[in-house]
This record gives sequence, structure tokens and C-alpha cells, in this order.
Amino acid sequence: MASFVDSVRLFARGGAGGAGAASFQKRKGKPRGRPNGGNGGRGGNVILATDPGISTLLRYDRKPHWKAGDGEHAEGDLRHGRNGDDLELTVPLGTVVRDEDGLLIADLVEPGQRLIVAEGGRGGRGNASFVTPDRRAPSFAEQGEYGDDPTLILELQLLADGALIGYPNSGKSTLVASVSAAKPKIADYPFTTLRPHLGVVAIDGREFVLADIPGLVEGAAEGKGLGHEFLRHTERARVLVVLLDPSDLQLDSPERQYDVLVHELESHSPDLAERPRVVVLNKIDLPGDHGTAWAVERGLELFEISGVTGEGVPELLHRIADLTEEAEREAPDRESFVLHRPLGAAFTIERKGNEWVVAGRVAERAVNLDDLTNPDAADLVAKRLLGTGIDGALREVGAEPGDDVRIGALVFTYDPDAAEDQAP
Repeated sequence: MASFVDSVRLFARGGAGGAGAASFQKRKGKPRGRPNGGNGGRGGNVILATDPGISTLLRYDRKPHWKAGDGEHAEGDLRHGRNGDDLELTVPLGTVVRDEDGLLIADLVEPGQRLIVAEGGRGGRGNASFVTPDRRAPSFAEQGEYGDDPTLILELQLLADGALIGYPNSGKSTLVASVSAAKPKIADYPFTTLRPHLGVVAIDGREFVLADIPGLVEGAAEGKGLGHEFLRHTERARVLVVLLDPSDLQLDSPERQYDVLVHELESHSPDLAERPRVVVLNKIDLPGDHGTAWAVERGLELFEISGVTGEGVPELLHRIADLTEEAEREAPDRESFVLHRPLGAAFTIERKGNEWVVAGRVAERAVNLDDLTNPDAADLVAKRLLGTGIDGALREVGAEPGDDVRIGALVFTYDPDAAEDQAP
């Protein structure tokens, strides 16, 4: 049996930046003329984009790894590398984006919304960019940077006005198919619906979106069956439509079904206890006692319908439309949310074994040159380490002259005196 997919782990990687070039203009009698190395291209970004025509995250369950295009390397004669192509990944409306630790990054509910989730690496600068009055002919260039590579959790929460809640085989899919243009696959066995379906209902000039939430079972809020995954789709619905099945195929009576379903909803989210609710007894076309006395005793408004014959359905749809309009007036549409995170520490320093390990984009950029054996390049790195505060931070954490310091793949000997010599 195929499994429902509404939560996936996505591994995104921005494209790598291209390397800068170290080259010189060649002129007769001057084998090394003016520096003319171009800059490398920027790596492409990975972008999530909402698309109303997309209804599932299944694509990313089947293929979780995605990478944007790399930037091209630069060449001489100031020929810059081409930027890498951005990679746009389409997701359904209602997609929630979290980081690997579960922190909410974005809640995407608007059509055409775009979110950069992995930035491409910066392209390296060529030697023409390093010319200064004191450095007339630099013979080094920068390497390109790697792109971001976050692990993301994508969750789908459907955007619907009304959510049909009921046991497996209670007739939700049949009802959606009969009152809208949606054509869900329907079969006669438990858990027939393995993914929610949306249908646009139009009645007497009124429209609303009705979602068929796959069948729940007792214990769904604690993760039993597939219900825990399906319950999240009720969180955005304005109105909850509790569909009960009086047929003898069900082990529980309509009253018992109602108690179980309401308990599961409230256990999943206390907010759902306050959500407008419509109680519906389906399949009244079947012979026998449908058992409605309990609803009267509880003071519940019970709609009796047949999703097959259509009996009682217009009255139900008008009631859902009424409650939807009331909820819309009282609570406006949920707005999109994008977390603008504050920048973290520029770099970190940690003692690992016999080395001091300096990590962070600032530290990596400080040493990101193609030839550190070049005296000019080594001098520039020393100035960068001093200017970014890395040299002073190493001193504060107890680094001593002669200690090994690692930044990325580079290991060098800590020499605070040499860095101070580079101070302006």
C-alpha cells in the first residue's frame, strides 16, 4: 500500500562559486604586465516557490537531494565567470518549512511566494581586484566559496475552509466528489484515501474549499496509524465537519465515533476545540435505525445526509458556507511567515586535540586564496585575521605561539607577532 506523504526531509545545496583568475596582460618586452584576472561567478541559490497547481510533496520524498548550479571560473583579460543557475523547487500552498532542529523558518500560503533556502557561494575575486598602491602586481586570486547546505523539513498543511473528519469508509471522498469537481480515488476498504483531496464547492453563488482528510482512528493524536500525519491538515480549516457513519460495517456507533473524533482533534491541538464544528450523519439512504437520539440529548445540531443520493446535502453545504463566512469575518486569512534570522557569530574557536579549530564564513573567507605560499597572499591573510578579530580571539582563548590553528583544510602555525606586524 502506498504511504501518504505530507512531511519530507529536503537536502538543499547552493552552487559553489567559481574561482578567480590570476593572470597578467602580456605585452612585448613585459612578460608580466598589468593584472587582468577576472572574478569567478556566484553559485546559484536553491529557492522554494509556491505553486497552486502543486498538491503534494511526493517529488521530494522520492528525490530528497537538490543542488543549484555552480558558478564558472574566471579567466584572464578580465573575463568573469558566469553565475550559476538558481534552482527553483515548487511546493504546494500551505507548506511549512523548518530547519533540522525543528525551528519554524517559513509558512508559505501565498501563490508565487519565493524563499531562498540555500544561498550559493560567492565567486572568488581575480588578481585585478587586489591591486593597491602598495600591491601593484598581485599574483594570487581567491577561490570560490561553497554554497550553503541546510537540511530542511517540509510539512504540508492544506488550506481549506472546511475539513471533513471521519472514520475510514465514512463517505468523505464520496461527498467531496459529489459536491465538487474533485475526483478522489475511492475504494471499499479502510484507509482508502492516502492523501487529502481538495474540492471547490459552489452553491447558489457561494463558494468554499472542502478538504477530505483521510480517515482517523482512535489514538491518532498519539501517532496510531496514519492519523497523526493527517491531523495537521485540520489546523488551517475554518470549519470542522465531523462525518459519522451509521452502517453496520463500523464497529463503533455514531455517538462513539463522535466522541473519538472530537477527542483526537482536541488532543492534537487544543485550539481545535474552539473551532466551529458541524456534525453530520451520512448514509441515511441505508435501511435501519440511524441512531440520532443521542445528538438530541446533547443538544447537537445534526445534519442527516446521503452522499450518494444527495439528500440533505444542500442544507449542509449552506451551513458550512455560513460558518465559513462568519469565521472569515472574525479571523482574517493566515498570513505568510518568513523568519529573518539574526546573523550568528562571525566565527567560533574550539580546541580539538592538538589544534585550535576556527570555523565560520568569515574565517574561511580570510584564508580563501589560491596560493598561500605567495608572500603577498600570506601578508593579506595575516591582515584579514587581525582585522576580523580572529587573531585577538585566539589569544583570548589561550592560544600560544607555535600552536596549530585549523581553518577549513588549512593548518598554520599561530604567530601573533607576525600578525601584529601587518597592522596598519
